[in-house]
Amino acid sequence: MRWTLKPKPEPSKVAHLQEALQVSETIATLLVQRGIETFEEAKDFFRPSLDHLHDPYLMKGMDKAVARIEKAIANNENILVYGDYDVDGTTSVALMSTYLKTKHGLVYTYVPNRYDEGYGVSYKGINFALENDFNLIIALDCGVKAVEKVAYAKTLGIDFVICDHHRPAGEIPDAAAVLDPKREDCNYPYKELCGCGVGFKLIQALAEKDGETVDDLMPYLDLVATAIGADIVPIDGENRVLAYFGLMVINTNPRPGIKALLAQVDKTELTITDVVFTVAPRINAAGRMKHGNFAVALLAEEEYEMAEKHAIDIETYNYDRRETDKQVTEEALKQIEEQNEQQRFTTVVYHETWHKGVIGIVASRLTETYYRPTLVFTKSGNVLAASARSVRDFDVYNALEACSEHIEQFGGHKYAAGLTLKEENYEAFKEAFEHQVAKTIQKNLLIPEIKIDANINLGDITPKFYRILKQFAPYGPNNMTPTFMTEGLTDTGYGKCVGADKTHLRLTATQPNANNIVCIGFGMGDKYEIISNGKPFSAVYSIDENEWQGNVSLQLKLRDIKA
Repeated sequence: MRWTLKPKPEPSKVAHLQEALQVSETIATLLVQRGIETFEEAKDFFRPSLDHLHDPYLMKGMDKAVARIEKAIANNENILVYGDYDVDGTTSVALMSTYLKTKHGLVYTYVPNRYDEGYGVSYKGINFALENDFNLIIALDCGVKAVEKVAYAKTLGIDFVICDHHRPAGEIPDAAAVLDPKREDCNYPYKELCGCGVGFKLIQALAEKDGETVDDLMPYLDLVATAIGADIVPIDGENRVLAYFGLMVINTNPRPGIKALLAQVDKTELTITDVVFTVAPRINAAGRMKHGNFAVALLAEEEYEMAEKHAIDIETYNYDRRETDKQVTEEALKQIEEQNEQQRFTTVVYHETWHKGVIGIVASRLTETYYRPTLVFTKSGNVLAASARSVRDFDVYNALEACSEHIEQFGGHKYAAGLTLKEENYEAFKEAFEHQVAKTIQKNLLIPEIKIDANINLGDITPKFYRILKQFAPYGPNNMTPTFMTEGLTDTGYGKCVGADKTHLRLTATQPNANNIVCIGFGMGDKYEIISNGKPFSAVYSIDENEWQGNVSLQLKLRDIKA
């Protein structure tokens, strides 16, 4: 692992904030690193308020979107709520459909089939709308690039209201309204909403017209927080407010579907990380293994008993997903070894029977073993389809673009992409991709990096320090869990490998003039020698609470250690 200590902020800014807030230098440093430099900014950060949400009508097209939906309700039109099959899409569909059903009886949902239709607006979906007498489609988490499909729908007398957060390709679809904060001509103050977040702004605008306040919309925020976490959007600005209050709903009064998913979770208070690793994979599993409709049915269900039944089905899909993912990962790792490709700059693997629903997860897993740009291919109809994953600071989209002569279609962004190619072009593409990455990647990017916020001593870790640190949550991009480094540590002599297979490391760290503190390093059992026999070591870690038999104490969650 590469340890990179973040540059120290300007000392005068840190000193000013330290004085204004009466906090330690380390806390003030963490805040300035996150762009918080004044008392008022710190107040807004530590005390999120629904009053901090922006006026939804600042988003370009919002007045047109509201007018078209109000017209549909007034004219008793059928409304089709359309969204993608992933977490952001299915939460968006559940949010919009359940809200509109409180105003209008003729609201129905449509989620495209992952394998038959693929991502985004489909001709099959538009034809379904035509055959079932829908005049209005509200597309969520997709649509901003569907120029031809929206034009086709218009010839059939079907209007679109688009709520998207992806970057437009250039031309904006000729829809009744296109809501997307990333439109170049949109001056909305916050650009990083997820698809469900854009959907929430639309229901906020509709609610205002009916004299409702944002407080009346609190019950929908569990969906928004789930989407924010799963879609890995920045958790700052408006997203921080939405995630903060969404977690409050999840922890106090979640909708029946989320409550049913959480029934087996043995935690009193969930964080955004728990949502990402507990709720999101289960919602995703429906679209990966069966159909996204099952996720929408769960999230929109109002009766807990029925939600429990949906959750049992989803749990089955998630079990199947885990088993399939595990099997494909093992087969992919074996393929790398059999082909002697451990030392390459890229991982490119293929088998025609691998389940298309898990190849993205498998690509991510492979980067844990071989940290390098990775593609996992499977057979999809008469072409090969792949999911690509990158490593930090390397643009896999650009690398794919350089190999486009071998590719049929591709799309995505810097760290994740999808593509298709003809089977006869696979080997040529594999070599071209390896050559392109080898030529352009900085070699240090092939070593995983830990970014460290501050170098501190054990004596700095006090209950007050941790109480303030906890208020930095919810964590996510642009506000990651603070990571610290401490040098000159030794183990008190009780360090050992723990766990059924002894793969984890548990020790008690000590430093002169400081209290001892327990450390746990998951998957770090092989580093025991570094801390044995009183040898001094350095550690990179986050600070956590450990609850055992009713007692709560602070502990260090180790990320890495070095002699």
